[in-house]
Amino acid sequence: MEAAKKQSVTNQLLAVKSASGKTFSQLAAETGLTNVYVAQLLRRQAQLKPDTVPKLKEALPALTDELIGDMMSPPWRSYDPNLIQEPTIYRLNEAVMHFGESIKEIINEDFGDGIIWLLLFVVAWWWFSKGQSDLLYV
Repeated sequence: MEAAKKQSVTNQLLAVKSASGKTFSQLAAETGLTNVYVAQLLRRQAQLKPDTVPKLKEALPALTDELIGDMMSPPWRSYDPNLIQEPTIYRLNEAVMHFGESIKEIINEDFGDGIIWLLLFVVAWWWFSKGQSDLLYV
């Protein structure tokens, strides 16, 4: 039952975003949040905090009070096991699995318990042109 509600709310939130014509990056610029965090909020993967509500409602005026209420409840974190078949997600997973042990050791050395550290996870990327090929650093 919870998965069906999450999907219904997520569909409504993404419809509001789509109707606005704005990208996640545009919404991030308007709210002062990161584009990944905005995407997480609209996909119900993160909990909307009270101090963020006015900024988000200003950026997306079509958000109803009911949707805002849903966004403020703790998210039901799960994933679709078929998601790994999407090529970009597959490649990101492959990179983490290949370098995972080394990344984990560095996290543990620099920050201690990696489980706690991951709760404060930030995603960033840079695009570089190098000769004839482009490189994306995540």
